[in-house]
Amino acid sequence: MPFWDSKEKSAAYADGGSPDYHDSDIIYTQEGEIAENTDQLQRRLGNRQIQLIAIGGSIGTALFVSIGGGLVRGGPGSLFLAYLIYACFLGLVNNCIAEMTVLFPVSGGFIRLAGHFVDEAFGFMAGWNFFIYEALLIPFEITALTTVLGYWSDHIPAYSIPIACIVLYGLLNILAVRAYGEAEFWLSGGKVILIFLLFSFTFVTMCGGNPANDAYGFRYWKSPLAFAEHLSTGSIGRFEGFLAALWSASFCVVGPEYISMVAAEAKRPRIYIKNAFKTVYWRFGIFFIAGALFAGIVVSSKDPTLLDVVNGTGTGGGTAAASPYVIAMSNLGIGVLPHIVNALLVTSIFSAGNTYTYCATRSLYGLALEGRAPKIM
Repeated sequence: MPFWDSKEKSAAYADGGSPDYHDSDIIYTQEGEIAENTDQLQRRLGNRQIQLIAIGGSIGTALFVSIGGGLVRGGPGSLFLAYLIYACFLGLVNNCIAEMTVLFPVSGGFIRLAGHFVDEAFGFMAGWNFFIYEALLIPFEITALTTVLGYWSDHIPAYSIPIACIVLYGLLNILAVRAYGEAEFWLSGGKVILIFLLFSFTFVTMCGGNPANDAYGFRYWKSPLAFAEHLSTGSIGRFEGFLAALWSASFCVVGPEYISMVAAEAKRPRIYIKNAFKTVYWRFGIFFIAGALFAGIVVSSKDPTLLDVVNGTGTGGGTAAASPYVIAMSNLGIGVLPHIVNALLVTSIFSAGNTYTYCATRSLYGLALEGRAPKIM
């Protein structure tokens, strides 16, 4: 049954002791207070957990490793512009999702809102598309985690990591949502530490704080050129390089949809979810746009090691060794930081897979509530 057609009554009260009114699952209350929703989900996620989920819940290997592909194909200038432009457009999407989700904090998030505000067929398409996308990303992250752990040893049984991940993801998502929220709080904290560690490394070394005492600054924006040619030559080649960088940005820069998915299980969605959506702009600016800028500063787009990794002819692809930052550390003769980066990358990948599992199950549940998937789901 569509959420706007449900007729459940609210037990909550607002100003002056009068009953709150509601539109379906939405209980309108004072200062964002809301009763348990009508979709059998419990509101147990607090502000602390939601904020960290908003900041780092969906950040995986793309920002730290895969970004090197966009750097090679587009150059530092194209990479920075691509992430800037894509983040600006996604900021507009964030505005729309924020307004709808705060008004209707229902299970299934934006995929149910798509059916309400656009068309039932569009909601069906969006829901199944998002479910398949999230479900396919889970084995992707498990594979990436297996590869990253191979940075230290090649003797880890190939089956052990997938089995461990499946069990842990299952436990964290079968238990109360508070367990998922608490796990994401600490795992996302590791991502934030990793991001600022890499940013600090870039700033210190570009100013000369490295074993070679080389203050390289923006050297790699000048030689080679900031806008690299890809596939073709001349202006067309540089434009194709920008499009390749834009493709990298489209895979890396995400966020508003994941906040929408947790709205149905937030304690005070009118306050906590609204605040979480506000942090998205800071996350785009600090993590993604600055991340693209620093990746282009710290290593050359024509670095032989980076080229070999992107072209598939080198070793270490998919591990921290493929990260532009780790390649820069190796070039500068820094031997300890790569292991720290790889360790924090493990937590980042595991967290991303956990978030994808959560969103896949919740999107399927939302589809089932609308009759767009079998009710048994």
